[in-house]
Amino acid sequence: MASVARRAALLRGSCLAVVLALAALASAGESSGAPDWHVVSVGSLLPSSICAAATAASNSSALSVVHRHGPCSPLLARVGGAPSHAEILDRDQDRVDSIHHRHRGSGAAPGINPARASKGVSLPAHRGLSLGTGNYIVSVGLGTPRKDFSVVFDTGSDLSWVQCKPCKDCYEQQDPLFDPAQSSTYAAVPCGDPHCRGLDSSTCASGNRCRYQVVYGDQSQTDGNLVRDTLVLGPSDALQGFVFGCGDDDSGLFGKADGLVGLGRAKVSLTSQAAAKYGAGFSYCLPSSSSSAGYLSLGGAAPSNAQFTAMVARSDTPSFYYLDLVAIKVAGRTVSIPAAVLKAPGTVIDSGTVITRLPDTAYRALRSSFAGFMRRYKRAPALSLLDTCYDFTGHRTVQIPSVALVFSGGVTVSLDFSGVLYVSKVSQACLAFASNGDDTSIGILGNTQQKTFAVVYDVANQKIGFGAKGCT
Repeated sequence: MASVARRAALLRGSCLAVVLALAALASAGESSGAPDWHVVSVGSLLPSSICAAATAASNSSALSVVHRHGPCSPLLARVGGAPSHAEILDRDQDRVDSIHHRHRGSGAAPGINPARASKGVSLPAHRGLSLGTGNYIVSVGLGTPRKDFSVVFDTGSDLSWVQCKPCKDCYEQQDPLFDPAQSSTYAAVPCGDPHCRGLDSSTCASGNRCRYQVVYGDQSQTDGNLVRDTLVLGPSDALQGFVFGCGDDDSGLFGKADGLVGLGRAKVSLTSQAAAKYGAGFSYCLPSSSSSAGYLSLGGAAPSNAQFTAMVARSDTPSFYYLDLVAIKVAGRTVSIPAAVLKAPGTVIDSGTVITRLPDTAYRALRSSFAGFMRRYKRAPALSLLDTCYDFTGHRTVQIPSVALVFSGGVTVSLDFSGVLYVSKVSQACLAFASNGDDTSIGILGNTQQKTFAVVYDVANQKIGFGAKGCT
């Protein structure tokens, strides 16, 4: 009887321990507003080689968004294969360097080709340099009759452009070049037009034609005429008199994309030009995997579950979109980061940067906290700029701590699993954040961390929203 009593007491003690442990986990989950762990099948870590069906927003101006290196991309078959992960991350650093350069606002712009500069296009010392080209593409129509083009969309760029006939020096692209002679609604933009005067880099050519030049941070560049024509979004939704660049002297790492759509805040951006028709704002959802599709939508209602934080204004670089990152949580616990470390440099949200960049002090604290929860897994070699990697070989499932970003106004955004790890292969899955190398360079919220959210840019009301499960 005594042994039975002892066993019963031990059982009660074990049950009590389990109950207390579960209560602690529940308490932590409530404090973070989201589950503290992701339990993921190792077999689902890598994208499929087959494109899944697209799900887009319901309004007529919604465009399907796909990763330009994935199986849903119309470009992949003609590019000759996707770049390696190391190459993607190296190019990402080029873009980040360009963003940091623009925020420092001094010194000669890196990557400008002096031979190109000698052609008569004005190149201010710290302006006229745009960002490295982005990762996600949409299909749009131009001209009358409509011709379709696959273009990169980029919140960090203002001027939209495609390559045009006649072309002096163009890179190989997916579709035939846009031919102004075949469009009945085409018109050149004169030098005195406000859109021409507002460009970072322009000059006046013969016939009162406005010439532009954009040099990107990865040394890609485009020169051409500023023009107007009809932009078609979706099956029949059109924007008349859309101003864009007609590139005739282009080169660089555009991955056979036909051009670019700029969603920045300048007067020439699609965002500004479409505001009268759709309202001052847009939204998008980037898919969790390169084998599925998201959407880009102009105007329209925000999802009911969207949480909004303030869109911070900065007069020195007004084309960018900023927000106020105030804290980071790992597994429901707030990481110890001095408030000034995140506040002082600020944070820009960018659709074209792959990996989120943090001030060095903040990144080190995040890395230490994350690694503390990952001790059960074997470490793997670093991948380019990603220095905290794991080998999941031999595991059927993995348990990964959640990561949540906290913005001003009490907005907590718990990242999808696809926004926590960057997986090159099962034996190399890396924390998808990187250090700026100092505490003074601006932070960047990259597209990996934005995956699966409906990201809403309400420019009219100066706020940015995040709605979970936005692509479904």
